Amino acid sequence: MEAPRFHSVAARARSAAILAWRGFNQLLWPCRCDTCHEGISDTDGGLCPKCWDELLTCTAGDYCPRCGRDASRYGLVGGACGACRDEELHFDGIARAGVYGDALQRMILAFKHDHNELASVLAPLAEAALEGSGFHHDIDLLVPVPLHWTRRILRGYNQAHLITKQLRHPRGRINTDLVRIRRTRAQPQATTPSARARNVAGAFGVREGHEFNGKTICLVDDIKTSGATLNECARVLKEAGAAKVYALVLAVAGQKAV
Repeated sequence: MEAPRFHSVAARARSAAILAWRGFNQLLWPCRCDTCHEGISDTDGGLCPKCWDELLTCTAGDYCPRCGRDASRYGLVGGACGACRDEELHFDGIARAGVYGDALQRMILAFKHDHNELASVLAPLAEAALEGSGFHHDIDLLVPVPLHWTRRILRGYNQAHLITKQLRHPRGRINTDLVRIRRTRAQPQATTPSARARNVAGAFGVREGHEFNGKTICLVDDIKTSGATLNECARVLKEAGAAKVYALVLAVAGQKAV
């Protein structure tokens, strides 16, 4: 048999073997969508077509670069939307992957509750949002919003830290010198913005010997609702000498002004 023909036959045989092996695996261990658990192909990227469509809808649209709420770029005045123009924000800007709803909401909730493998799907969304922000190239340090050590032990991981570790930034280094020094109630239990602010007041501090002085920092978290947690973290970091503090989140909830 001529060599080219032999290689062609071998390539077809190899392709057939791969397809057969995939079919066998699908029969024994069928793939499921990471959010709705419908059956999918192993080439669907972890989500069914419906959830992919929902995710694309959640991650589309313009938003205010100051607070992250939905806003038309033509409705901004001085870089702020009407909802946040009078709010006191200690962080200098925000980048978001999307809004907290549909598939993105289900993925984040699953990510926070034992499905840390979803970091590989969510992190690229966060990275794309960061690359599209106006502060991407200014960042010196990437700082995940910390969990209290007791909650970290119970959960087994800090979801913000997992996302931060998968971000590929040209020069931003991960820093964990921001710590939570007081255990707080889960923020969803605090129903008003003022209650959320009181809940996290004094809950964060910085380690001795930190390197925040003069640095431009990007806080990383999963969800921004009222912004109380990000605001308190940014305030503490600026008191520690940070020059600028920005925020990167997977999703923004609470779209209406409060």
